[in-house]
Amino acid sequence: MRKTEIQRPSSAKRTLLLIAIIIIGFNLRPAITSVGPLLGTIRDELGLSNWSAGLITSLPLIAFAAMSTVAARLGNRFGNMRMILTGLILLTVGIIIRSVAYTPLLFIGTAMIGLGIALMNVLLPAFIKEKFPGKVGRMTSIYSTAMCIFAAAASGVSIPLASGAGLGWELSLGSWVLLSAAGAVLWIVVMRREDPVPEDEMKVFVARKQKGLFGSMLAWQVTLFMGLQSFGFYTLVSWLPQILTDYGFTPSAAGWVLSIAQMVSIPSTFIAPLLAEKFSHQSGIAGAAGLMYALGYGGLLLGGSHAFLIVSSMLIGLASGATISLSLAFLGMRARDGRQAGQLSGMAQSIGYLLAATGPIAIGLIYDMTGSWTIPLAVLTGMCLLLTASGIGAGRNKFVGEPQPEESV
Repeated sequence: MRKTEIQRPSSAKRTLLLIAIIIIGFNLRPAITSVGPLLGTIRDELGLSNWSAGLITSLPLIAFAAMSTVAARLGNRFGNMRMILTGLILLTVGIIIRSVAYTPLLFIGTAMIGLGIALMNVLLPAFIKEKFPGKVGRMTSIYSTAMCIFAAAASGVSIPLASGAGLGWELSLGSWVLLSAAGAVLWIVVMRREDPVPEDEMKVFVARKQKGLFGSMLAWQVTLFMGLQSFGFYTLVSWLPQILTDYGFTPSAAGWVLSIAQMVSIPSTFIAPLLAEKFSHQSGIAGAAGLMYALGYGGLLLGGSHAFLIVSSMLIGLASGATISLSLAFLGMRARDGRQAGQLSGMAQSIGYLLAATGPIAIGLIYDMTGSWTIPLAVLTGMCLLLTASGIGAGRNKFVGEPQPEESV
């Protein structure tokens, strides 16, 4: 097979791509994290039970799991950039529909939000591996940090927008449509400036037989790490305000603690992939982050003063930042090329988010059954120990599904 040099974007195009990737990062979480502080209000106004209220947060994760199974194939067939734009459009429409105070539309819009974010979740790591193959850690650090900044801001401003500004929960959640619409416009500009990939280069890129990822222990460890860190994060954004309220915090203060927990995740989100890129093995970094997660949830389980509970929440935030960015970095680091990164991303996010989707629902159901946060928090602490073990395995310096080239011609 004739080897060809894959053309990389020019400096100007790389800068535009970087800006567009950051905007995508801004859009990956606010539509979800803005719900947590308002969950009690939505539950009470629409007459929902705790477990069905938890479904508002879990439904996007179910959509993540469903869409992630086909997202890589859609990207291969129609192009990653085109499908990322489709994700932005779905997100925009979903936010609008969800903002109507009618239970069926609430769930339909929430599902559309999940489908749109899922496309971007899966295809962005593959896109980065393709466009910035030598800078996976740095690019993951940049866009995952952007994601965490707006995730934290969304949790903090939800109640001020709903109550202080008098928008109600509907317009408070609907305000994020401005960000997704702006992202779609910018992405269209980026697409129009992109050169098509020459046919012979695409043949070189795809002419590989990939060993099945479902037979790879490493792929399963990456998947479990992705799923368990998401289980912990989405349970946090769903129920931390309610947990803290039951410990005596005001609803507004509980919402700000959730926001602070996500704000402190920003440094760890940025630093973890940069550290990971400097070492051939990342097992120690992933293991330490998992143990920090366990300490945080263990602190909430023990209870105590408001200061102790805030510190415990911040530990969870630090750990969630490190683990989300590491799990995203592993999608590129454990793959040999952009195509394989897309396949691993699809596997890890489909199965991982299906696991994560059980988090808010299961924790809400256990709380409904027991009337106490003791057992739910014990379950979360045990989950963090499994996260630690899977992270140690996922951090090994290996590639999943060793690729084999086609016979030479």
